[in-house]
Amino acid sequence: MTLRDTLYPPIEPNRHGMLPLDELHTMYWEESGNPAGIPVIFLHGGPGAGASPKHRQFFDPAVYRIVIFDQRGAGRSTPLGELRDNTTQHLIADIETLRAKLGIERWLVFGGSWGSTLALAYGEAHPERCLGFVLRGVFLCRPWEIVWFMRGMRQFYPENWAQFASHLPEIEQGDLLVHFHRRLSDPDPAVHLPAARAWSLYEGQCATLLPDPAVIANFSNDTVALGVGRIEAHYFVNRIFLPENALLDNVGRIEHLPMITVQGRYDVLCPPVSAWELHQAWPGSKLEMVADAGHAAWEPGIARGLVRACEEMKQKLAG
Repeated sequence: MTLRDTLYPPIEPNRHGMLPLDELHTMYWEESGNPAGIPVIFLHGGPGAGASPKHRQFFDPAVYRIVIFDQRGAGRSTPLGELRDNTTQHLIADIETLRAKLGIERWLVFGGSWGSTLALAYGEAHPERCLGFVLRGVFLCRPWEIVWFMRGMRQFYPENWAQFASHLPEIEQGDLLVHFHRRLSDPDPAVHLPAARAWSLYEGQCATLLPDPAVIANFSNDTVALGVGRIEAHYFVNRIFLPENALLDNVGRIEHLPMITVQGRYDVLCPPVSAWELHQAWPGSKLEMVADAGHAAWEPGIARGLVRACEEMKQKLAG
């Protein structure tokens, strides 16, 4: 089966807009599918990667009311790459602002990679607003996971890591995060944009089991690179603005809700042990380990698993 056979056909939004969040940030949002259907909120990765029209295609548009938005500093939200007033707590509040604006009482929460992190953080903050969770490429942002991203992935992608690290002078390569963060936080585009390109390209090159030129091209796009590079480093340096291990420690707040995770067996960006540990901590949850996939949502096995998960959830929730 091709990806086209796996996903629902392309659709256009029923409505969309720009929602002012504060004096600095404005959020792009859109709604598609069935206006009277099961509400689902899509949380994109990164942080900073932004959403795309193709993300609508995981969901049956006859059944789901599909809500997608770009998080602060990402995609079509403005200002792009903005780090001020950009924390996990801000993003959680933004989701609630959007939910209230749309008049939605509760929704299914769908998130991959950083989107899985934000889905868990949001759910644990507002369990009463969630119907369940569909997650992909689980990232719990524990210290070892950040160290793995910055240095550990060279065990599998040594040439890509070397290219990434070589953006910095050798004297700074002992602490990649600190020195990349310093450049990425610099207000001068001549400083932060090349660093963002190096960071984002590294991530794109390591995101799939087999090299995928389309994924690499997407991560090489300056809009994606600026959001991903600047905002990921900002969140990593600040340990996602949550206590260590907070997401696993607080699973009890949402463990009564249904959860399905789709995880690539060869996910180098977000190693499968995090999805496994979340599954073990969540009685009644379901974990599908995709044998022939890495991290990216568009790998055929991952995409099929996510569509199946949404089909299973619509049966649970429609009843």
